[in-house]
Amino acid sequence: MVDVPYRWNSRRDVDEAVVVVMNTMDSEHEIGGWLMETLQDAINNSDPELVMHFFNELEKHRPEALRYFAKPEF
Repeated sequence: MVDVPYRWNSRRDVDEAVVVVMNTMDSEHEIGGWLMETLQDAINNSDPELVMHFFNELEKHRPEALRYFAKPEF
């Protein structure tokens, strides 16, 4: 079976991911496992503009979550 990478196709996809991060931080206080892997996959495989939107939104709404994700250099 081929592992298809997860990627964001729109700002809405990114905004939904940010909400998931925020909700997870509220309930579990940590990001890990499949969620961290899936979002890092999206960071690595999505349009750089969408990736920057993700990091900008996290910076505004949940800056403490930034430590879980590796920001690529463009």
